[in-house]
Amino acid sequence: MATCWQGLWAYRFYLIVFFLPIFLLPLPILVPTKEACCAYTIILMALLWCTEALPLAITAFLPVIMFPMMGIMTASTVSLEYLKDTNILFIGGMMVALAVETWNLHKRIALRVLLIIGVRPALLILGFMLVTAFLSMWISNTATTAMMLPIAHAVLEQLHKMPTDRDVEEGRHNPAFELQEQKEETNLDEKDNKQDCPALPTPSESKTQQNKEQLRFSQGLSLCVCYSASIGGIATLTGTTPNLVLQGQVNSIFPRNGNVVNFASWFGFAFPAMIILLLLSWVWLQILFLGFDFRKNFGLGEQSKNQERAAFEVIRREHKLLGPINFAEKAVTFLFVLLVVLWFTREPGFFTGWGNLAFSDENGKSMTSDGTVAILIAVIMFIVPSKIPGLTQKPGNPGKLKAPPALLTWDIVKKKMPWNIVILLGGGFALAKGSEESGLSKWLGDKLTPLESVPPAAIAFIICLLIAVFTECTSNVATTTLFLPILASMSQAICIHPLYVMLPCTLASSLAFMLPVATPPNAIAFSFGGLRVTDMARAGFMLNIIGVLVITLAINSWSIPMFDLHSFPSWAQSNTTGLCGVSQANVTTSSP
Repeated sequence: MATCWQGLWAYRFYLIVFFLPIFLLPLPILVPTKEACCAYTIILMALLWCTEALPLAITAFLPVIMFPMMGIMTASTVSLEYLKDTNILFIGGMMVALAVETWNLHKRIALRVLLIIGVRPALLILGFMLVTAFLSMWISNTATTAMMLPIAHAVLEQLHKMPTDRDVEEGRHNPAFELQEQKEETNLDEKDNKQDCPALPTPSESKTQQNKEQLRFSQGLSLCVCYSASIGGIATLTGTTPNLVLQGQVNSIFPRNGNVVNFASWFGFAFPAMIILLLLSWVWLQILFLGFDFRKNFGLGEQSKNQERAAFEVIRREHKLLGPINFAEKAVTFLFVLLVVLWFTREPGFFTGWGNLAFSDENGKSMTSDGTVAILIAVIMFIVPSKIPGLTQKPGNPGKLKAPPALLTWDIVKKKMPWNIVILLGGGFALAKGSEESGLSKWLGDKLTPLESVPPAAIAFIICLLIAVFTECTSNVATTTLFLPILASMSQAICIHPLYVMLPCTLASSLAFMLPVATPPNAIAFSFGGLRVTDMARAGFMLNIIGVLVITLAINSWSIPMFDLHSFPSWAQSNTTGLCGVSQANVTTSSP
């Protein structure tokens, strides 16, 4: 019997892929409508994404097969959804991030900031969190975590290193002198007040307590890196894939939205939320793993500075190994800063951007997009050499000259570009388009009309909680891909601004803090050892609550004037929302 169950478990993915489509077949057979066929595809893909019986990207290709065969959309129409402007933005942004990684610019920034902040326990955690969050705003959360955790553990090794013979010889650590002082002080205390003097801990007890403190500090530092990587990604549109899913879904479902979600508008909304969540997370991790002795946490108490000096020396030595900044790093830094400036000033909204001035259409709207800018900078990186222009001799062959490589080469892009995410984005856009074409969105909107009596603030809060729980066991990209079209239909049905429910869903999908399998940064931190699932769950549970509260604050405060959330926009009108032009004052009146 045990062997049978083992066999079923070993072949579980094959069984899921084979039986799941058959199990769901009654839906399109008993209800032979386009809406039911589209729902069949969406449910099938959702379950395959949740179980990961097939690779996520392969599951994302199912609309290319299902929609034409079910008469929902033609194959050419479905295929067009797989490479839209949002995909181009992701590709361009990833190319720039790969150039930053290739030339170790992110490592130089990280080490420099840590040298400035210092290595006192509370400040060390804050330093790693700030650096990791900043880097994950621009490069992959996974790459940031994989780079920062070895640095963190190298610093911990020096902080926790036992005193050496050299320390004793130089007088930095003299056990005999400490014992002598301790003995003299004990004798004085016994003479003055023998009854009240407490028993001193034995060396073994002190050592055990010290090991426990070191283990907790090590756990806290590992978690602070992986958590801040997830938190930092929400600040920019290209920081994490769910943000791009939101932009693509809004542009696909509401094509007349006027580019309401762009790099500048997203940064203005998400960056303050990221800063608040990051600081509150720092406070929580400090309390959980360092305790309430803030004087000790900030290095204000009486304690030896030798370990801190050693840890500081590790960071300084790593920074020195990078050598002086070279031409390639300077060029990548300049192009990266130029990219960010162009993103912010293309179409900022509160003043006329360069996109409106130089590349506008007949309506004055910018014909360029954030993806245009990202690809432009990426192409320039393929052109600019990595060394000051000039011919260099090929190593091992003095007679042959060789030009230096470019800042970015196709070999690097081919090896490191996550093409599966590009396909996954396209699959989400195809699902959203299929829901619209089949009429499933309209049907779903009609069924959600009773929610109109629920206060919008309560709806947003419940959505945050639901997504925060769901994303712990499902890919955050798959989570947003599944829920955003449903929430868009719901917003049209109950006449509230679509972004009022879609923004909380997107941010909450990044609150994957409780389980090692929830997100790659968590898995990397867990693989370094010293962490149990209960440690991560205990720390992550409170962070999830803090994250939901911060998102609720953001969506009911500064985001309302930014996105005009107090009224139902004209670009969200559909045949089923003809009466939604009335002012949506209940958003602001019911919000805290």
